[in-house]
Amino acid sequence: MTTSSLGRGLAPVRRELPNGAVLIAKQSRTTPAVTIHASFEAGSVFDPPEYPGVAHLVSRMLDRGTATRSAAALADELDGRGVSLAIAVNRHVISVVCTCLAEDFEAILELVGDVAMHAAFPEQELASRRAEAITMIRQDEDNPAAMAMEGLLRLLYPGHPYGARPRGSVESVERMPRAALDAFHRSRFAPGTLALVMVGDVEPARALDAAARVFGDWNRPQPPPAALPPVDDPRERQRLVLPMMNKAQADVAYGFVTVLRSDPQYYACNLMNNILGQYSLGGRLGDSIRERQGMAYYCFSSLDANVVRGPLTIRAGVNPANVDRAIASIDAEVARMAAEGPTVKELEESRQFLIGSMPRMLETNAGIANFLQTVEFFDLGLDYDVRLPGLLHAVTRDAVHEAARRLLDVSRAAVVVAGPYDPDAR
Repeated sequence: MTTSSLGRGLAPVRRELPNGAVLIAKQSRTTPAVTIHASFEAGSVFDPPEYPGVAHLVSRMLDRGTATRSAAALADELDGRGVSLAIAVNRHVISVVCTCLAEDFEAILELVGDVAMHAAFPEQELASRRAEAITMIRQDEDNPAAMAMEGLLRLLYPGHPYGARPRGSVESVERMPRAALDAFHRSRFAPGTLALVMVGDVEPARALDAAARVFGDWNRPQPPPAALPPVDDPRERQRLVLPMMNKAQADVAYGFVTVLRSDPQYYACNLMNNILGQYSLGGRLGDSIRERQGMAYYCFSSLDANVVRGPLTIRAGVNPANVDRAIASIDAEVARMAAEGPTVKELEESRQFLIGSMPRMLETNAGIANFLQTVEFFDLGLDYDVRLPGLLHAVTRDAVHEAARRLLDVSRAAVVVAGPYDPDAR
């Protein structure tokens, strides 16, 4: 068992148990409460080919009963202490998060452990949760914004788990047996995939010892990491139109494959994205397309650098009559960033914005816990909060310009339009 701590910044304490579970504790006396954030490497990239969407359905079933607690008993115990579980899934992890009073910490931690380690997936609960998952899929299929984003990821990641629908399809969920959920849980929920972060009014030693009592005797084989193929850059511009003629608004999703989170250029790319479509009212994109031209209800960009080369996506919601003009304006702003890079003023303001936003991000127990989960997942180091301002200050204007030149090529952009748009009628 190894324990380490740092004396500056957040200074969390990290302990790795012999079974591979990682425990992180940070004391904060701001409120008499503790946030528990348990994360398992069990996201949608681990869906077996025969059952796409199983990770999502597992996440919907975790709190529906364990080997010793029914769904009603779980609900009663949580309600009696004023606690609610938030269970979320993304590409890589399923997370179980809750905040409880400090005096209830051990009891709620034991309950979280029961939910995570001993989920039972009872058939009667599965029927209702399957129906809910199917409803969510159908709602996505009726939502131009969701369909545009799904289409964009299919273009950028053909045949890759990043391009798959995270909730699966109606057909795959309808035929998914309980055994598939149980097998997924047994294969991916293991101590070696667990990162448990505890933040709040509890001494780190007490928190770590309590977590060791709950998870220390848990033994399951270490599952393999995700087998994710490398991602290639598109060789040409791609365009996809998903007609949804009964809708009032068209949604545009426009993007590129970018960088790994571990790429040294990540910080330049992060600043570039902030300038392009995040800072103030949506960066250059929001200022041009939404504010000055009045063509979009919303327009922004986002960067999702990850364990494979993640996407930079530009999203816009527009009147169907403005689709072509909006895409041309996105092209123009993207090309201008690649050709000219940022101004010195843009770079400095964006840098100060990102650095200045850190205290707000870390002002709650839940915000700190989420930050520490990201630090652990990407192996950024326990002093990352201390080092991050320096990493951003080290980025030069030339580095941002080089990142833009390398990644933002409109001739290789993927563009998807979903909504009441007919390109042949233009």
